[in-house]
Amino acid sequence: MQEYEKNFIWLLCLGAFIGVGKLLVSSEKLTVRLCLGRAILGSATTAVAGAALIQVPNIQPLALMAIGSGLGIVGAQFLELWLKKQVNKINGGG
Repeated sequence: MQEYEKNFIWLLCLGAFIGVGKLLVSSEKLTVRLCLGRAILGSATTAVAGAALIQVPNIQPLALMAIGSGLGIVGAQFLELWLKKQVNKINGGG
């Protein structure tokens, strides 16, 4: 397995753990649907850190994971709020 493939898998796992961790510390009712949704959303936003590899091909794995963590936390929160607003618009909630 190539190094970039390993980094990508690490980013996906990191994002999934961030998403599930955020769910576990929230007051929301824990459901399988919510858990999977947060894991997927966290993984997707964390994987965006892979774009750092394009700008800095020799970036250290720890730095890449730090960027991924930041994007996983902030990006997932932003996307979740945006998606909720879009669903409310579609459902006529404002």
